[in-house]
Amino acid sequence: MWGAIIGDIVGSRFEFSNCRNKQFSFFSTACRFTDDTVLTLAVKKALQRCGRASEEALRKETIRCMQLAGRKYDDLSWGTSFANWLKEDRPQPYYSYGNGAAMRISGVGEYAESEEEVKRLSRIVTAVSHDHPEGLKGAECTAMCIFLARKGAAKKQILRRVAEEYYPEVESLSCAELTRTYRFDESCQGSVPQAIRCFWEGRDFEDVIRTAISIGGDSDTIAAIAGSIAEAHYGIPKALIEIARLYLDDDLAQLAFNLEHDRA
Repeated sequence: MWGAIIGDIVGSRFEFSNCRNKQFSFFSTACRFTDDTVLTLAVKKALQRCGRASEEALRKETIRCMQLAGRKYDDLSWGTSFANWLKEDRPQPYYSYGNGAAMRISGVGEYAESEEEVKRLSRIVTAVSHDHPEGLKGAECTAMCIFLARKGAAKKQILRRVAEEYYPEVESLSCAELTRTYRFDESCQGSVPQAIRCFWEGRDFEDVIRTAISIGGDSDTIAAIAGSIAEAHYGIPKALIEIARLYLDDDLAQLAFNLEHDRA
């Protein structure tokens, strides 16, 4: 989860003012957590509580955790449809293919113990809001990459799997070209393969985040997705986690601590 959180925090100041290079201060006073962090923690909390319960129990717990967190942080820049979803007494999926499906999914890749479980859990926690095929695909692909990296798959294996089952274009993408031509795109299909390419080209965890931000676009979410995969592959220096923790408010910091120690 920290890979997504760090990517979100570092990328937050570049979301609407893109930085088309990798030479920037990693953390700064302009950084903040956004909806990406809040929902990543909410989904992970739901999984720890109900991940091995029935599908209906996990669905309800995911909605409950996301609404509880989202309503508390209603001053964040939620998308209009999701902001309405947060307010509903009986929220329904709204056929979204937005990249919010992928930026909050890292808990599934960390929790699942088989590829079948990755697919099942990803579908359940995603379809509560993002039930468009592209939204479901973007979330599952991200979670699968995390799972494969966690289980020791090499980068080449992960990229090949993405190309064969999800996004064939990922093999022909180039971060150098994306830095010149990529534009803001909030869809899964327009940001997940790009984020995965950044993971592929990055040399270590920090370099993956810097590469993700260098291509521009929806920087906090691109970096959150890439960072969540990079964490599973490279790990994260403890110093970066401790710095990122300082950007969370007391409640989120406590929740993150509880999740780390399986006290959700």
